[in-house]
Amino acid sequence: MKQRINLLITFSVIALIVLMTVQCYLVKTAYEYKVAQFHTQIKNEIAQITNNYSDIDSALVAKKEALYKSLSENYIKGKNSKLDIKSGILANQYQSALTKQIQRKFERDLPNFKIDFAIVLNKFILYKNEKKADTIFSETPFIENKLYGNLASLNQAFLVRNYVGTTNGTFENEEYQLLTEDSMYVSVIDWEMIILRRMTFILILSLLSILTLITLFVIALKALIKQKKVSDVKTDFINNITHELKTPLATLGISTKILEQKNIRDNDENFNAIVNTISRQNNRLQSLIDQVMANSLAENELELQKEKIETEDFLLSIVKDFKITFPKINLKTDFQTQKTILVLDKFHLTTAFLNVLENAVKYGSSTITIKTKIIENQFSISIEDDGIGIAKNKQSLLFDKFYRVEQGNLHNTKGLGLGLYYVAQIVKAHHGSVSVISDLGKGTEFTILLKV
Repeated sequence: MKQRINLLITFSVIALIVLMTVQCYLVKTAYEYKVAQFHTQIKNEIAQITNNYSDIDSALVAKKEALYKSLSENYIKGKNSKLDIKSGILANQYQSALTKQIQRKFERDLPNFKIDFAIVLNKFILYKNEKKADTIFSETPFIENKLYGNLASLNQAFLVRNYVGTTNGTFENEEYQLLTEDSMYVSVIDWEMIILRRMTFILILSLLSILTLITLFVIALKALIKQKKVSDVKTDFINNITHELKTPLATLGISTKILEQKNIRDNDENFNAIVNTISRQNNRLQSLIDQVMANSLAENELELQKEKIETEDFLLSIVKDFKITFPKINLKTDFQTQKTILVLDKFHLTTAFLNVLENAVKYGSSTITIKTKIIENQFSISIEDDGIGIAKNKQSLLFDKFYRVEQGNLHNTKGLGLGLYYVAQIVKAHHGSVSVISDLGKGTEFTILLKV
């Protein structure tokens, strides 16, 4: 049974991990889709800005083209090197002005986003005629080749567009053509939070799904463990009730065979002794059966036959009978009350008190003290013993049905595990309470409180 449960738990954990992995994969896929969708949105909205920025500042655009022509013509004259052209382009005087104007346009046209950008120059190629091309430079996009913008790095930015521009000119009656290519990169501030806000519903739904799976797994696991415990308790109960019943049945069987002997029947003293033994064992059987039946009921289902009784005398009668059954036990009383009249069910309370006393004997007590006193308008009956005591972690289970205190993994004392449960049910039926104080090796004290 235990191996099957462990196997079931293992498969359940694996299934839970697989389901959570699939859920995480779906969330990751949704996230990547949202990122791609966001990039497309930004690209489409920025695409409305013309590539040559003439609608932003046509005068600056004219200055840029004039600078390109001047650098190209000086290069043709041999006055500039390729490095001079690159330096002249990247150190243009209108860089700051155009950056600010593009930023203002982003703020006006895209008010919901805070955008940093960089436009980097990738290629600068000079064609002196249709067949001959002079590549001034052609490089992979680097932030060092930034023409305009406020980005310090391209690591977190994404490409919005590439723009290829051409400029025609004539120098010394010779036509030339200039080809340039630049790229725009943008980075939206807090774009991750924007994506997460757009995924709020998906994330909440996924989180709820995972929590639901974990909760259901925990509930199922607890139910499985509880069911196993119940099964173990039932098995243990059957074993113990069998043991308890075998003793009186065996005695009855032996006594019956003895009665078949003629010499026993002819001897009145022996005959009466055997009959008394049969009677006691019969009562024992009846008591076991009544105990099982009584403990199958809840306290509100018990039919109490209450009557007014003088509680101290009632307790003394129980003490007297108990001393006859257990003459070797030192049973003492310390009554701090006198002639207290309570409305009680004598039969059930007698059985309840005897259960507590017999438990004390079973678990090693040689001295038992019964005390009474009044505590806040309640009649207190405490039964204190010097037995082996009860561990702290076991005390909360004492009044559970079928529970018996274990020593290690073995039950050293046989029983049905119903005695203290029965005590609790009877006391509750009288609208009272029962509690226990104990330490291992220091004995146990049960306190029963009944309304005065």
